[in-house]
This record gives sequence, structure tokens and C-alpha cells, in this order.
Amino acid sequence: MFKLCLNYLGSFMILSLIFSCASDLSKIDSEKELIEKALDIHNRVLTLDTHADTPLRMIQPGFDLSERHDPNETGSKLDYPRMVEGGLDAVFFAAFVAQDIRNDDGHNRAKNLCLQMIDSVITSTNRNSDMVGLALNPEDAYSLEKEGKRAIYIGIENGYPIGNDLSNVSLYYKKGVRYITLVHSSNNDLADSSTDSNGPEHEGLSDFGNEVVKEMNRLGIMVDVSHGSDSLFYDTIALSKAPIIASHSNARKVTNHERNMTDEMLKLMAKNGGVVQLTMLSNYLREVPPNAEKDSAIAALRSSMKPVVEMTEEEQNEARESIKKLNDMFPAPMANVKNVVDHIDHIVNVAGIDHVGIGCDFDGGGGIEGVFDASEVMNITIELVRRGYSEDQIEKIWGGNLIRVFKEVQAIAEKIQTEEI
Repeated sequence: MFKLCLNYLGSFMILSLIFSCASDLSKIDSEKELIEKALDIHNRVLTLDTHADTPLRMIQPGFDLSERHDPNETGSKLDYPRMVEGGLDAVFFAAFVAQDIRNDDGHNRAKNLCLQMIDSVITSTNRNSDMVGLALNPEDAYSLEKEGKRAIYIGIENGYPIGNDLSNVSLYYKKGVRYITLVHSSNNDLADSSTDSNGPEHEGLSDFGNEVVKEMNRLGIMVDVSHGSDSLFYDTIALSKAPIIASHSNARKVTNHERNMTDEMLKLMAKNGGVVQLTMLSNYLREVPPNAEKDSAIAALRSSMKPVVEMTEEEQNEARESIKKLNDMFPAPMANVKNVVDHIDHIVNVAGIDHVGIGCDFDGGGGIEGVFDASEVMNITIELVRRGYSEDQIEKIWGGNLIRVFKEVQAIAEKIQTEEI
């Protein structure tokens, strides 16, 4: 009898092991099928990233976007080969100009630098016309995709290069610019930033900023409120005749950062018909783990600095490099793809599936675990499929929502111009 029990027990253990192995194999097969399904969807839908600061690299001597760059060696997060690897069909290259002195000399330098970056984008697309094409209208992304090419759109991050000359808005439009981020990390002549250490200056949009928004509506340039103060958001959404965008912003309810958008803002974006594009910056995606030593070091560094508006360009570069060194000394754990889709889930719940998209901010600080550069953007789609999003919903998130807004902005511009005749 004892021997019989041992035989039974041994058989039971063998069967348990077999079932366990079968279960593990089933999980592997299921995961493999999920990834295959996600990649098929990723290849079928238009994938559009609304924000990359790559033009800053393009004006560096010898930098070639047609070559694949190692992000760990060069810091570069996006080039044409990695767009292909990641299945990224279209991107807005943002000509970013850091805030500097707000006088005629400062505005002229900003304008010249902005035009240099825009021209570098145009030159690159012309030189690599077998791989990419310059896109000016919503439909261009689809037509270029059919040709097997990547669509390259142009935006401007920070309205500072407009200076106080409204005619510059038309100049940038003629050069191919299709959205302008009104402000960056400091207040400018158009509007207040969400992160200016001196606080608000205009309580939202300035009088000149109002005129800029109206001119953007008239021309068909999307108005971007990322980096703007809460008051700027409310002023802009009340003023604009066309839907607005946040080209790289997240949900404040999920991560309490002033750069992110409150639920009230998200609801107003839905009412406005606009879209919020999720960005891949760790600090906007998850709460920063406390690090007292790092905080003390950064506070000591900032206390020794002049205000940004009083710094020369060289001093600003030195300050950024010093802060970068401290960040490198005290690295915080990266956010991951799950954090990204947590924000997408929240925005969908609050504003609806028609009002969320993707704006990675590669080459401007974007890059997280699983989406470190453009070659890994398909991992967002994989996580969306894992959470039950359908192909139609993923198509909206990855490009459809932004394209819809883009078309509406152009249609309203055409109507405004017709009424002027």
C-alpha cells in the first residue's frame, strides 16, 4: 500500500510538472501572438510623433540623419534608419530656440537660429528624398507612406523667434511651419510659461500673444499650449477659433507636475476638439523618487547662478551642462511604457479616445525604458494591445486624432481667409 501511494505521488508530481510546463508554454505562445498582433497593427496604422527636437542636432557640423546613430554613444534619439526600425511613419521636427534676452538683438538672433534649423530640415529632406519627404498638409503623411517614405513636418518650439513682429508668423508658415509652441520654460513676449521661476508676467496670453494666436488661426498653423501656464491654456482655448494641441504634455492627475494638464483642461480639450500628445519624459510620467542629496546639490548650484534672463548664451550653456552633470551623478529610475499607457488610459477616461496622441520629445529629453529612442516606439502599441485597445483606437492615438485636428485647423483658416476677401 505504501509503495502504491509513492507511485501515485510520483505520478501526480510528474503530471503537475507537465501541466506547469504546458501553462508556461501557453503563456509564451499567447505573448508571442499578442506581440505579432500589435506589430501588424503598428505597421498598418499611420504612426505620427508630434515632437522631436532633432533640428538642434541637424545644425551641428557633420551630423547626418540618413545615418544610424547609437543613442548611448551620441545621445541622438532619432534618425531616418531608426524611424524605419521603429515603424514611425511621420514626425514633427521642432525648431527649438531657448529663451534669451527679449530685445531686438535677442529676437534677431532667435529668428536667425530658427530659420537655420528650418532650412536644415528642408535641406535634409531634399538630400534624402528616397527615404523621406517634406510634409505641409495632413494628407501628405498618407501619400508619403504609400510611397514608402517617412513624412517630415516642421514646428517651432517657443514663440520667442516671433519676437514682437507679427509678420514673422507668416514667414514661418511659408517656410513650412505647421505648429508653434507659444512659450517654453520662461515667459516671453507672447505668454507665460508654466515653469518660469519669476512667476506670471501676463497672467496668460499677452495682448501681442492674442494677435499671434489669431494670425495662426488665419494661416492654418496649429496652436500648441505645451509648456504654457494654466492661465495661458484657458486664454488660448477661449480665444482660438480652431482646435488647439498640446504637442508633448501628460495628465497631472497621474503625475503631479505643472507641465501636465489637469482633468478640467482635458475636458476642455475634448470640448474644443483638440488633442493632447503624450510625451516620453520620465518626470512627467511618474513621481520622482526622493533624493535629498541631489536636491541639495541642485539647490546650491541654482543659488549661485544669475537669473536666466541675465545670462549670456555661454553662461546658459554652462548652467545646463552643470545641471546635466548633477543629474548624471544622481540618476533617477526611468519611467517605462506602462507609465505612458497609464496616462493614455486616464486621458481616454476623462476626455475620450479622440483627444490623445503621441509626442515623444526625442532629442529634447524624451526617452524612457522601452522607448529609449525612435527604434522602440512600437512598444507603445504592444502595451496598448495588451490593455485591450482596438486597432481603430490605436490608429486614432498614433496619428488619426492629430490629423483630424490638423485638417480642421486648415479648414477654419480657409474660412477665415474667404471671409476677409
